Amino acid sequence: MKKTFTYLLLLWLIPMLLSAQEDQNTELYRILYQYDSLIFNLGFNQCDVSQMERLISEKAAFFHDQQGLLPSKADFIKSIREGLCTMENRPRRELVPESLEVFPLKNRGELYGAIQMGEHKFFLRPDGKEEIMTSVAKFTHLWLLEAGEWRLTQIYSFDHQAPK
Repeated sequence: MKKTFTYLLLLWLIPMLLSAQEDQNTELYRILYQYDSLIFNLGFNQCDVSQMERLISEKAAFFHDQQGLLPSKADFIKSIREGLCTMENRPRRELVPESLEVFPLKNRGELYGAIQMGEHKFFLRPDGKEEIMTSVAKFTHLWLLEAGEWRLTQIYSFDHQAPK
């Protein structure tokens, strides 16, 4: 009975260990951390959408729990360029660094993608006043290797909550 239990426990644990979160020191983790910064610090926060155009897949879609679906890369970038970037009091997105997790996706041992998950905070600076946090939310990104290059293909931003 004890051997059977040990065997079943190993069968349950091995797949979890093989697909565990990437360590922060791995190349995959560092690349996706950097790409998150390029897309959101430059694109979302500073309205430089050039990195979004480079890193987001043509097949991308953006899902937001309050603002709805943007079904294409063009729609997502247009919403930044012609929406967010035209606002007088633009929001700012900030990654919660310690929340970031990266999980590799493999097909028979070959890396083809990754899931990046974490939390982010959003801030506003109304009419020259001090910046205030407006919400905290979770995100999940699906990254796929397309012709050997990482491309963001699915963006989920959800569970937006007022700050505590």
